[in-house]
Amino acid sequence: MSGCHDEPEVPGGHSKEEMPGCHSEESTCGPKKGRPDYLLWGSFGAIVMLYAGWLFFDTQLAAFPWAATMSMAVFDLMNIMWWSLLMSFLFVGLLDRVPREFVVATLGDGRGFRGIFRATVAGVLLDLCSHGILMVGMKLYERGATIGQTIAFLVASPWNSLSLTIILIALIGFGWTAVFTLLSMVIAVIAGMLFYSFERAGTLPGNPNQIDLPHDFRFWREARAGLKTVKFDGDFFTNVMKDGVSGSKMVLRWIFFGVVLAGLVRAFVSTEDFQTYFGASLAGLGATMLVATVIEICSEGSSPIAADLLNRGGAPGNGFAFLMTGVSTDYTEIMSLQNTTGSWKIALFLPLVTVPQVLVIGWVMNQFG
Repeated sequence: MSGCHDEPEVPGGHSKEEMPGCHSEESTCGPKKGRPDYLLWGSFGAIVMLYAGWLFFDTQLAAFPWAATMSMAVFDLMNIMWWSLLMSFLFVGLLDRVPREFVVATLGDGRGFRGIFRATVAGVLLDLCSHGILMVGMKLYERGATIGQTIAFLVASPWNSLSLTIILIALIGFGWTAVFTLLSMVIAVIAGMLFYSFERAGTLPGNPNQIDLPHDFRFWREARAGLKTVKFDGDFFTNVMKDGVSGSKMVLRWIFFGVVLAGLVRAFVSTEDFQTYFGASLAGLGATMLVATVIEICSEGSSPIAADLLNRGGAPGNGFAFLMTGVSTDYTEIMSLQNTTGSWKIALFLPLVTVPQVLVIGWVMNQFG
């Protein structure tokens, strides 16, 4: 994330260390210095062309159904995601100016259930879609959150935003929405605690950005002192957004690629097929999870499909699994974790830890739902 560029000074006189390894030859923060990021700019260029195509040439595209479907998919996804991406730039830019001590003090030290639970609640409350939340999660890791807290934050948050919760209530009712939300928090806490245990056992590497709070650290005293030095004017927010965009490039490259891939899938795979034939059986649940693994859909885009699996298919577990598997196996999330932490182990442990939980809970929901 933004450890890969020069970090600005922060208020209150606190210094900020560079993220280890981001300027070395072995850096995984993106393409090597001096080389263009072909994945980022190629995917972005494709999105611009497809979006403009549907906006200005939808009639002409009717002669090519696959191109029309792909352009419409990209158009719809970007219209859903744009506000979340802007908000994520703002949050990332602001977090870039928050000394690590404040992040640690807010989330707790991460050593046990309390820190994991705090991160889970933070993920549920933050109103961003899965792609926006991913940028913020990576920044929290850089700011000192443990890997257990980072995983709990990411797993709990993607489809639990306020806006999407309202959408889900309208689609499946308050009761099922509450059940989905609580169960996602259970999975997030369990996953966070398992990652915490693996880290303690040395199975997974710890966060090199972690710090211990000074004994005399007082959150509100330090916050007031820091805020007094900040001038909240146009230049401040302009620089915040610039730093947010710069710090999000590593994740944006995968988000944009995911949007293009989603367009291809919608163009060549019928949504009605897996909405109709994935019932409440174990085979249907497995097929649902397989489809959710393959298809890259923003959280808002996945909710109507999840609702249809519950309402038309009579399979609440499949609807829950569709939402959660998209989080657990999302390649954007996996690759962002690998790039940010520098560890394939951490990235691949995400589906290994969460998918079995989703499968069991989904099966139980189908049996008793």
